[in-house]
Amino acid sequence: MPRVDIPVTFADRSGTTLTPTTGDPVNNHSVQNDGHTGVIVENTGSTVSRTVTFRIARKVDGFAVASRTEVLTVGQKQLFGPFDVSEYGGKLQIDVDNAELKLTPIRI
Repeated sequence: MPRVDIPVTFADRSGTTLTPTTGDPVNNHSVQNDGHTGVIVENTGSTVSRTVTFRIARKVDGFAVASRTEVLTVGQKQLFGPFDVSEYGGKLQIDVDNAELKLTPIRI
């Protein structure tokens, strides 16, 4: 199945409501990436650490480059990015290992 596209929330001086998307470990996700995009990832679980992976799109000498993988402990929330378009592509691919991870892409 195709990846689930998540819309990017744009920052605004009057305030912007952040609405996270529940991670889909079966289909995973994609986000429009212009090199100024960040992603807030939160582990809402109560028992174990969870893993998020940001896939690198470029290749070196025809070989895939290892993706960036991060582990979030229980209750942890982190902001990742920005993601260089030449490395991560114009469509950032994000994989999650469990639906307990919530994703909120943002652009300032």
